Amino acid sequence: MKSFPKQFNFLIMKNKITYACLVFVLSCSFMVHAQIPKLEKQYLLDFYKSTNGENWQNTWNLQDNPSTWYGVEIQNGHVTALKLYRNNLTGTIPDGIAKLSHLKSLNLAFNVLQGKLPEDIFQLTNLTTIRLEMNKLTGNLPQDYSKMKQLEELSIFNNLLQGPIPVGIGEMSNLKLLNLSSNYLEGSLPRSMEKLGKLERLELFGNKLAGAIEVDLGRLVNLKELILSYNSFEGDLPSGMATLSNLEFVQLQGNDFRSLNSLLRMQSSKLAVFDSDDEFLNMKFGTSKASETRIVDTKFEDARRN
Repeated sequence: MKSFPKQFNFLIMKNKITYACLVFVLSCSFMVHAQIPKLEKQYLLDFYKSTNGENWQNTWNLQDNPSTWYGVEIQNGHVTALKLYRNNLTGTIPDGIAKLSHLKSLNLAFNVLQGKLPEDIFQLTNLTTIRLEMNKLTGNLPQDYSKMKQLEELSIFNNLLQGPIPVGIGEMSNLKLLNLSSNYLEGSLPRSMEKLGKLERLELFGNKLAGAIEVDLGRLVNLKELILSYNSFEGDLPSGMATLSNLEFVQLQGNDFRSLNSLLRMQSSKLAVFDSDDEFLNMKFGTSKASETRIVDTKFEDARRN
């Protein structure tokens, strides 16, 4: 039997390897651009229609693959992020967003969205970020947060939300930022907030919250920003607040606190802003009402888009 020269065998082997590599690259390319599940795609289409997608600043070509759509991120064949920050969204967020079961980040901030907040947003167990600030959302906050074990950021400031802060909000054990400022929330702070041990920023500026604060703020040991300004809180502040050694920004002004004496022994050496209705404390911690007050409410924040 006639044998081929070694050089010829080498060329055959080289061509086989090249062909295999080409098949692998094409397969990977197909996987990247593979269609997402029908349920996920249908929800994106419903979302596009409900928020007047034709008028978005960056719109979608519905004939193209969803992987090319602006603000849609896909990994392993599933939608993992919907980032349509400042994109001229109007209308309402449609129900059914729980179909995007792999969603990790939802950023619809700085748009003109109206209507109620779909409760099934808080059924998305993989979410780490929800940013809905600077819209016109109405209604009450949902009650059930028991599935939000991964959520680190909940920002819904500057909307038209009403009602109390739900007791269930304490179930979000990984939460680092909670910003509900500039709404119409009322009632007292739920004691369940004590369970938010990883919280770094609590911002409730400009609501209708009232009554004595019975939450032991001293349990929020990682807290850096505490913004309670311009509500109707009253009574004494919890003594545990003075033990928060990581505090950098504190704003308490515009309330009816009876006494702030418990704060005379603030343990934090990091305070950059301290604003209250007590001029002595303002001077003690380096600020005064005569100085330009910084409101650490991020209603005009434009820096974090992710």
